[in-house]
Amino acid sequence: MTPIKALAAALAALWLAGCATDAPPANRYTLPDDALAAPAALAGAEADHRLIVAQPSLARFLAVDGLVLQLDDITLNEASRHLWAEPLGLQLERRLRARLAARLPDTRILGETAGEPREAAATLRLTVDRFQGRFDGQAVVAGQWQLRDAEGALQALSPFAVEVPLARDGYPALVRALGRGWDTAVDEIAGEIKRLR
Repeated sequence: MTPIKALAAALAALWLAGCATDAPPANRYTLPDDALAAPAALAGAEADHRLIVAQPSLARFLAVDGLVLQLDDITLNEASRHLWAEPLGLQLERRLRARLAARLPDTRILGETAGEPREAAATLRLTVDRFQGRFDGQAVVAGQWQLRDAEGALQALSPFAVEVPLARDGYPALVRALGRGWDTAVDEIAGEIKRLR
């Protein structure tokens, strides 16, 4: 075999191997729309209270592109082809603010960097320790939240933990169940904020 034919054969073999190993494209997910969320223009329009909502702080293993699955009691796996369409922290913050605005209609919900006046505003911070699918078919949402008044004094510090069964197998069902779990946690937090007033 001539050197040119040998090179052509090697290139053809490499090309065929490349075609055989092409992986399907990744699937990207966003949390489902929240039907309860208040329109931004109406949220807190007649506000008696102000609440600054910080972006949730995520456990390091959750601050990744892929959805996280808990395979057993100690093993976590980040999906390589089932990815968040945008950073999870941003999605959780947006949903948190919208849902709080719906649940607390007398409250003006502010972001940490909003250019609005901050006087007389309480601050809500969340840490998310679990936001994953689990081997037993549950979506798990857990962490803790704290509320500080306008002077910085701690008003409440409490854990939250919600488990939602998946309606069926698969990543789309997991994403929907995680969205429901987050909504439930936020509703519980909103209820506690009301009680503290």
